Amino acid sequence: MTQADDMVAQIETLGAKLGTAKQLITNRFIGQERVVDLTLTALLCGGHGLLVGLPGLGKTLLVETLSTVMGLDGSRVQFTPDLMPADILGSEVLDTAPDGSRAFRFVEGPVFCQLLMADEINRASPRTQSALLQAMQEKTVTVAGQDRTLGIPFHVLATQNPIEQEGTYPLPEAQLDRFLVQIDVAYPDRDTERDILLATTGDTDAQATQVFTAQELLDAQRVLRRMPVGDSVVELILDLVRAFRPEEEGASERVRDTVAWGPGPRAAQALMLAVRARALLQGRLAPSAEDVLDMARPVLSHRMALNFAARARGDSLQGLIDETAIRLTGTKAAA
Repeated sequence: MTQADDMVAQIETLGAKLGTAKQLITNRFIGQERVVDLTLTALLCGGHGLLVGLPGLGKTLLVETLSTVMGLDGSRVQFTPDLMPADILGSEVLDTAPDGSRAFRFVEGPVFCQLLMADEINRASPRTQSALLQAMQEKTVTVAGQDRTLGIPFHVLATQNPIEQEGTYPLPEAQLDRFLVQIDVAYPDRDTERDILLATTGDTDAQATQVFTAQELLDAQRVLRRMPVGDSVVELILDLVRAFRPEEEGASERVRDTVAWGPGPRAAQALMLAVRARALLQGRLAPSAEDVLDMARPVLSHRMALNFAARARGDSLQGLIDETAIRLTGTKAAA
């Protein structure tokens, strides 16, 4: 078997296994396949996800189910204004031995896990929010001057309420950039809500079973990074990310008039991984321009911002992203 044949076999096997995992998750998190796909995308890419939606839409249930199906050791932290960094990272305590000697012992916080749910992350103070920055990017934390390695793999799935602003602290741009994708969790449609009612108010509930192990997830992440990406897709990713930088020479007039600041190189890296993940979840061997179009909004929407004039006009950031992505994709397809 050649190296190419081996790669094809790995992708096909992994695609089938991901299909099983997705089915088990959607059995409990009903009618939100898009949300499930994006959450799995974050894990497959080795990144983190920001779940944005109102309370009661099942975000906590999704993370709990994901932890079981993917075989990850999970922790949950409810962020509040009085939460301190030590409540997340851990702290040193002074122990007294039977002989009277004393020594400091480190007590690990909930961040020492493989899947951390940061519930309502924007309710914590900036000081506490910043405690996650090093953890999310470098997979280590520094406590009392000593670097401590987190679990492997390590992923953060954070939630926040997009409506309620009282007692909240907006995440800084540097931390938003650490999230691979922003996952918008919307209200279900009527038929889906009916299915949810029937499935969750009886005396039985759908159960999740383990499909992956932590090591198998790490292996899947390596397979994803080895997936080939065509030159046309790479160029499209670069064109799309650079198109939203108002200071860029080739930026459109609408972008110059609308965007305050655009996405950086980390956005292009995230989009490169995300299009591979989408292809893998659909059982395809390589990503296409359609994958770039589909992943543009979740990857870019939290990495750029409208200026004051655009917000006053009621412009939509999501609409601008979709419009530009469609235009560039069409140009590439025609070429």
